[in-house]
Amino acid sequence: MGSGTAGTRGGWSRRRFVGALAGAAAVVAVPAPAAPPAQRPRRAARPAAAAPTRTPSAPRPLYLGTYTSVDGGGTGIGLATYDPATGAITGTGTLTGVADPSYLAVHPDGRTLYAVNERTDGSVTAVRLADRRILGSRSTGGAGPCHVSVHPSGRWLLSANYASGSVAVHPVDATGALGERTALVTHSSPAPGPGQQGPHAHQFITSPDGGHVLAVDLGTDTVYSYRLDPARGTLTEVAQAHTKPGAGPRHLTFHPGGRYAYLADEVGNTVSVCGYDPATGRVTVGEPQSTGSAAGTTNYPAEFLVTADGAYAYLANRGDNTLARYAVEAAGARLRLLDTVPVHGDFPRQIAFSPDGRLLFAANQRSGTVSVFTVGQDSGELRLAGEPFASPVAVCALPL
Repeated sequence: MGSGTAGTRGGWSRRRFVGALAGAAAVVAVPAPAAPPAQRPRRAARPAAAAPTRTPSAPRPLYLGTYTSVDGGGTGIGLATYDPATGAITGTGTLTGVADPSYLAVHPDGRTLYAVNERTDGSVTAVRLADRRILGSRSTGGAGPCHVSVHPSGRWLLSANYASGSVAVHPVDATGALGERTALVTHSSPAPGPGQQGPHAHQFITSPDGGHVLAVDLGTDTVYSYRLDPARGTLTEVAQAHTKPGAGPRHLTFHPGGRYAYLADEVGNTVSVCGYDPATGRVTVGEPQSTGSAAGTTNYPAEFLVTADGAYAYLANRGDNTLARYAVEAAGARLRLLDTVPVHGDFPRQIAFSPDGRLLFAANQRSGTVSVFTVGQDSGELRLAGEPFASPVAVCALPL
C-alpha cells in the first residue's frame, strides 16, 4: 500500500520544509523573447455593452493558508480583504482553532471554506463563512494532506494525502459540514519514481466535464483518473498517465475547452501539455517544456493558472522566484513561453486569480508575503500592484 514510515516522514519533510533549505536561488531570471505583437493570441471581442463595466470597489474577502507548527508560522487561517480595483490587501485578523491549514478551497455556493490540516494524522476542516464558525473536522485517513477541492456538484470534498500517497472523498451536507469519509485509495502502483520512497499524492481535482476526478502523484510520476460514484462517493480507477521517470508531477490545470490540461513537474523543473479524453478520463502527457527558469537555477514549479478565456497560462516558479507567462495556442494544444516576471517574494508556493480574473495572487512561503499582480485583459501581462502583503509562512491565498 503506502510507503514506509521513514520514507513517509522524509518525503513529507522535503515537501513542507523545502522552503527552509539553505542555498536559496537568485531571483533574477532572463525573460524569454516574446513573439511579435501580431502573433500574440487575440481574445474574443467583448460585447459593446460590457465596455463601461467597472470592477466593484467594495472590499472582497481573502483567506490565507499557513503552517501553525513551524517557527514563524501563523496561528490559524489568515483573514484579510482586498480592493478588487487596486489589489491592496488589508489584514483583518486570524481564525484560530484550525491547525496547519496549508491549502484552502471554497464550496461552489460560496458559503463554506475548507482547509486541509497538514499533519501526521491528517484531516480536513469546514468553516461556515457567514459567522466563521468551525463546523468540524474529519480524518483524511492519511498523513500530510496538502490539497483539497470541492466537486462541482457541491456534494463531495476531495483531498490528497501527500505523505501516505492516498486520496480521500468526504460527503458535504446541506449546511456545508463534512460527513464520514466514503473513499480512500492509496497509490500502490506503479512503483515510486527515481529518488522517491513512496507515493506522494499532491492534488485531487474534478475534470471540467465533471465525469472524472484526477489525482496527481509526485512519487509515482503518475496522473490517476477515477470515476466518482455520484450517489455513494466511491472511486473506481479508470486510467493512468505516466510522466517521464523522475519528473515528479505536482499540479494539473485544465484549459477551459476541457480537452487539454497543463502539468507542472516539480522535480524535473518542466511543464507538459496533456490531452484529455472526457469519454474515458484518459490523460496523455506531452513532451516536457521549459518553465522559463534561469539556467543553473534550482527551481521547483508549483502551480498553473489559465485565464477564463483560455488565452494565457501562468506558472509559479519556486527558487527562480518568477511567474512565467505562456500564450495558449491551437485551442489549448500548445503552450508558448512569452516571458517571466519577478514575483517580488521568495518561493511562490501557490497562485490564484480573483473571481473576475483581473488580479493574480501569489503566496510566497519563504518570505512570508502575498504578492498581487494586475492581469492585462488583452495582453495577459502581469504588473505588480503595490508592495507585497506580510503573512506568516504564506502557502495559500484564496481570494473570493
